Amino acid sequence: MGDVLKLKESMEQRIIGKGQVIDKIIAALLSDGHVLLEDVPGVGKTSIAKALADSLSLSFARIQCTPDLTPSDITGLSIYNSENKTFEVVKGPVVSNIVLVDELNRTSPKTQSALLEVMEEHKVTIDGKEIPVPEPFIVIGTQNPADMAGTYPLPEAQLDRFMCKLSVGYPDLSASNDMAKRFLDGNLHDETHSVLSGSDILSMREKVKEVKVDEKLVSYAVNIVDASRKLAEIAVGASPRALLSLLRCAQALAYMDGRDYCIPEDIANSAVITLPHRFILTTEARLSSVTKEDLVKKILQKVIVP
Repeated sequence: MGDVLKLKESMEQRIIGKGQVIDKIIAALLSDGHVLLEDVPGVGKTSIAKALADSLSLSFARIQCTPDLTPSDITGLSIYNSENKTFEVVKGPVVSNIVLVDELNRTSPKTQSALLEVMEEHKVTIDGKEIPVPEPFIVIGTQNPADMAGTYPLPEAQLDRFMCKLSVGYPDLSASNDMAKRFLDGNLHDETHSVLSGSDILSMREKVKEVKVDEKLVSYAVNIVDASRKLAEIAVGASPRALLSLLRCAQALAYMDGRDYCIPEDIANSAVITLPHRFILTTEARLSSVTKEDLVKKILQKVIVP
């Protein structure tokens, strides 16, 4: 619990007024999940990812996505060494602990798919050779809203591999004033020092897995996921992977709250974090301007709380 506070306080030195977003990112990190940040340009998506990286003594790589980015630019490739007359594997930037994939939906679907294997299997394959990524491993993707020019919507298979999709949002008036004063004083981005190591994160992940989830709460989570598949406004509901993410994230939320057991609120809060981006709405629902977050709330109102 103390380590979680240290990490949050370190990130908040750089990111003003976004405590709830930081909490969700830490929950995903402790759940061995990946995070997708979607919002308009300039609200701090990249800064949040860099603040996390600077707070941990782990390897960090940034991939700036462009339309001409190729899969080998992400995963790596084999290069012929004329001196040794052999092919040598050159690892790509994705073989790092924390990988920031900036403006993910600016690159082509072929390149986006290069992330699929490494996000799920925690390894890359280059010319038939499997290379594991270092642990702990987390991909933080950022993207601009799909209606902005020059974007390629992420395929559903890739969206499902992100544990959560978060919106940073605009800062409130108080945070904006604080930000402006710090900018004028020249200390907007205070230097952040690493407060935790990789072994600290791995240790916390093991403690998260030990958090008890009662059978009734497991059934509650299963019923929530099942309800998403039966709701009229949803064409494709939550996947089995979504159920597992929901349960693990609930354990992380309980751990961050200082408990070694889950309560119904953990399951409900986890559903709000992990489910909305996995839904595919019907045409009628999209035209009615209903949001996926609204549908999660509707499901939670329907499902009986144990």
